[in-house]
Formats: sequence, C-alpha cells, structure tokens
Amino acid sequence: MPTAHPRSSVEAVSTLPFPASVYAARLTRAASLAADAGLDAIVVGPGPDLQYLVGVEGDTIERLTALVIGPDVAPTVVVPRMELAKVRSTAVGELGLAVSDWVDGEDPYALVTAAVGTVSRVGVSDALPALHVIPIGERLGVRLELATPVLREGRMIKDAEEITELRRAGDAIDAVHRRVHEWLRAGRTEREVAADIAEAIVAEGHRTVEFVIVGSGPNGADPHHEVSDRVIEEGDVVVVDIGGAVPSGYNSDSTRTYVVGTPSPAAAERIAVLVRAQQAAVDAVRPGATAAEVDAAARSVLADAGLGEAFLHRTGHGIGVSVHEEPYIAPGNDLVLREGMAFSIEPGIYFSGEWGARIEDIVVVTAEGGERLNVAPHELTSVGTR
Repeated sequence: MPTAHPRSSVEAVSTLPFPASVYAARLTRAASLAADAGLDAIVVGPGPDLQYLVGVEGDTIERLTALVIGPDVAPTVVVPRMELAKVRSTAVGELGLAVSDWVDGEDPYALVTAAVGTVSRVGVSDALPALHVIPIGERLGVRLELATPVLREGRMIKDAEEITELRRAGDAIDAVHRRVHEWLRAGRTEREVAADIAEAIVAEGHRTVEFVIVGSGPNGADPHHEVSDRVIEEGDVVVVDIGGAVPSGYNSDSTRTYVVGTPSPAAAERIAVLVRAQQAAVDAVRPGATAAEVDAAARSVLADAGLGEAFLHRTGHGIGVSVHEEPYIAPGNDLVLREGMAFSIEPGIYFSGEWGARIEDIVVVTAEGGERLNVAPHELTSVGTR
C-alpha cells in the first residue's frame, strides 16, 4: 500500500492566475453540484476540468494524477512524487489540500479508494483515459459514470475573474487582426503568412499559439483548412481564424475575412449578408434565450438571402480554459442561456472550389444581452497586392 503524505516538505512558488479563494469557491460548487446529481464522489484527471478547479495544467500520462472531490469527501490530490512540486505551486498548495503522493512500484489506485471511502455512485472527468478509469472502477467496485454534466455546469458560467481574462484574450487577438495587412498579400504562401501571424499572437500578449488558419481562395471553402503552400493571388478572399491562450490559460478565438485587392461584386454582396447574419445572432443573445434560437437568428438571415445551404456548421461554441467547450450554439440545442456564459458567434459561408468566409467574435451573456469581446472591424477588409 502506498503511503499517504497529507503535507509535503516540498515548497514551490505559486503561479496561480487567480486568488486561491476563487479555486476554493469552484471546489465547493463542484461538490455541491455532485450532491445535486446524486454522486458520492468525482475523480478528475489532468485536462481542462483540473485546470479550472485547482490550476493544475497538463495532459494525462501513464502515471496517475487525479483530484478526488465529493459532497462528503475532503478534496484530495493523488500525484506521482516526481510531479509534487508542480502540483504544490497551484491551488492545491495554496489551499492546503490533502495530497497522497506515490512512486513507481506503488498502487496509486488504492490511494483513490482511500480518499473516496465507501461509495455507490462515482463520476469521472471525460479527459481521464481508460488506462486509469478501469483500475479505479475495479478498486472501488462500482460502475463509474461520466461526471461531465456536473463539471460542465461549473465551467459554463464564467465568474468575474474568468471574464476579465477572456476580455484580455479578446483584446490581444484583436490587436493581431489589426496587423494582418502587414503580412497578407499576393505572392506569399498561406504558410508564410501564418508564421508571421503566429509570431504576432505571442508578441501581442498570448503565451501560446493554439491555431492559425489562413484559407485563401478555394482553401477558404474548407471550414477546417489550416495552412498550405498555396500562393495567395490578387482577388483572393482569405479566411483568417486565429487564437491562443493568454498567461492565465484562457483562450482567444476570432475570425475575420479579408480580400487581396478588390473583391468581385458577388463576393462582396454575399459577405455583407454574412456580416448581417453574425450581427443578428449577437443581437439574439440574452438570458432566457436558447442556444438554438441564437443559431437560428444567423441561419435565417443567410437562408433569406439564398445562402442557407452554404452554412455548413453550428454557429458557435463555448470557450474558456478550452478553445471548444459547452455551451454549443447549434440547431436543436435547447439549453437556456444564462449570465456569464461565453461562446463564439461564427457563421460562415462556403462555396466549394471557389472561396469561403467566416466572421467570429466571442460573446458573453450579460443581463442586457450579448457583450462582444472582439471589436476589430467585421466587414470584408481589403489588403494589399504586390
């Protein structure tokens, strides 16, 4: 049996983006939500949920790291001893949470069992792999279930500190879009433009570059195109979708559509309709509206202009410590919007073999409606030629 070490002599400097009290409130709420869901305990592995709850970042590895919480469970972190200093530098150390560390050759799953106690219903975070889920279930002797409904409820409603960081991220990515004219021009490849944009994402206040999409001409008609060695030509419509994480770990995500030189009249007209559709969806955001209603607001503007079939995806997705998280602004999603929810509004139109366009802002639900966190110009923007 591995030895539990509730307090370690290892010390580390805190790198928390928020006060420890913020994480304490999140843990308390998660335990309360677990009780409401009838769960005796939740086991949270590395990933966005663990980052949100205690500030521990990183991905799952073969050595188990997990946070155990519940209505009647003292928050406990099971962690490899080699990772102890990293964990102590987060809210785990700031709040003095119980820590059970272990070394190779010991059984970390027994530590989870000890922390949980006698239970009948246990949930696990969706980022915890089968590598760890199966032995945890075997040790506890219960059928594990997804804790996603509980954990997403906490993350969907952003607190004031989170909204401040999303605003910071929005300002930083807006600054990059305002500089796209420096790099986007005929004669350059998408890859060359993307490299310059990636450098600017960091220079303008992000710690990481999460993605850079530069879709020129026919490549823009693929919503998930990234970059290629295609040479950008005069007259190309170009989709630029970019984002990264600011130092706190919260993400930006914003798309604008550009044209190299002068657009064709048909492209200009269609993109003007897209801008109106995006505005209609933003205007539909308010507490009490459903995600499906916001999606429909954008979709109906495009359909009325004969462009409904050119809109190939949902209108938006939530954002926070993950670029994509709930709520999803999509047809059929009857989730009722509440103050503090944050998500993208990003309708697009795509014409295979020709071009595509997309306009995207992050929007926060307030008592008054939707607050845009991105304010760089939305209209089709002309950039230079050679």
